[in-house]
Amino acid sequence: MAESLESALAALPHGAGFRFVDELYALDPGKSASGGYRLKGSEAFLAAHFPGEPMMPAVLMIEAIAQLAGIAAQGGASGPPAKLRLAAVRQAKILAAAHPGDQLGIHATLTATLGDLVQAEGQITLPGEGGAEPTLLATAQVTLGLAP
Repeated sequence: MAESLESALAALPHGAGFRFVDELYALDPGKSASGGYRLKGSEAFLAAHFPGEPMMPAVLMIEAIAQLAGIAAQGGASGPPAKLRLAAVRQAKILAAAHPGDQLGIHATLTATLGDLVQAEGQITLPGEGGAEPTLLATAQVTLGLAP
């Protein structure tokens, strides 16, 4: 793959402590991307969400979809990366929780572009055990907008 994880992450406006993509599996610039995030258990947000039964906040799963959509939208672009920001969330569904140790599969497909707006749909999955189908954790449609 021509696009490295480092250059893809550099295109995001987030600092390292707020990135929820740590692997890039596939990138079709301007169309789609697949990646992953290992929920390590040491993330600060887990300390209070929920004590004794930590789980990734659902809004951060949606953020992971938006970040991967931003990578797909900017992948292969020439020149300095545009700083896209999450502008809207629609049709979000949280179907199950992610816990420390889980390897999240993140998928995002761009569905429309209008001016400075990019729409995408995505999902978060856990790999299936022993050849089973992946478990769907979350789905969402997101809109990203170019930062002023």
